[in-house]
Amino acid sequence: MAVIVPFESQPSASIERLVELLAPDMERVNATILSRTGSDVTMIPEVANHLISSGGKRLRPMLTLAMAQLSNYAGDGHIRFAAAVEFMHTATLLHDDVVDESDMRRGKPAARLLWGNEASVLVGDFLLGQAFKMMVEVGNLRALEILSNAAAVIAEGEVMQLAAAKNTATSEDEYLAVIRAKTAELFAAACEVSPVLAGRPKAEQAACRSYGMNLGIAFQLIDDALDYGGKSSKLGKNVGDDFREGKITLPVVLSYRRGSPAEREFWNRTLGKGEQSDGDLETAIGFMTQHRAIEDTVQRARHYGEIAVDALALAPESDTKRALLETVEFCTARAH
Repeated sequence: MAVIVPFESQPSASIERLVELLAPDMERVNATILSRTGSDVTMIPEVANHLISSGGKRLRPMLTLAMAQLSNYAGDGHIRFAAAVEFMHTATLLHDDVVDESDMRRGKPAARLLWGNEASVLVGDFLLGQAFKMMVEVGNLRALEILSNAAAVIAEGEVMQLAAAKNTATSEDEYLAVIRAKTAELFAAACEVSPVLAGRPKAEQAACRSYGMNLGIAFQLIDDALDYGGKSSKLGKNVGDDFREGKITLPVVLSYRRGSPAEREFWNRTLGKGEQSDGDLETAIGFMTQHRAIEDTVQRARHYGEIAVDALALAPESDTKRALLETVEFCTARAH
């Protein structure tokens, strides 16, 4: 059983305009990605390409390319930075699946099931190394600083999430701090590096970073909602994976806070102690529906989406700006 969350946003929201505008640059990024996953150690390209070629939207590198267009950047450093951003993201997915003991990723068996945990971690490390090699090649110290700082913050977010795992007393502020670090920081860095490469004023760099940060928070909150109110075929994972893995996400935080003592004891048993039985997922979704936890998570996401839209308010009108605004709509109204 799953609750389908009604989204009032436009059903036609998509990133098609963004994809079309960036097609030539994305071809170069994809070629760079393929060339940089090459290795004489055959397992490395096998594991890397299993995930890289598995149909991800490549949203983060597209943001780097789009911000380069928005900033009128004339060089080609954005290509390597976009590829580096995708490698950083792929590395975190490989590592995440090991930490979370996930079986599915983008609708396919997770790499750790096919090659083992050790290979997944080590290939993730290889991709991080390749990402930093590409950044160094571009030679912009400030842009390198932004993405290297992002790598450290993402790792901090992973550890924060580990510390909060199974802690049903996690507050909304604490949870938001985790997703700012774990998810939104890479969105922010992906958006910030291009205006830095283009030498744009600090205010423009900050606006692009704000867009990415708030889009990233919105993106993750929608993921949280979809895990309890989506469809498995659309998610690329099973509905309720967060519940089965004992993850404390915003729908849980809100349900726990708003629930009765008996309901809180349910959350402590199923997530805190990991003692789950048949029907517990349906019960969890029932509590979330009763307390509007999924709907309110979606509303929170829309709030951050609106901040992302406002961040680009001063940018001159262009096809790229319109595509970036549509991307916010897409992220907060994804198919469910």
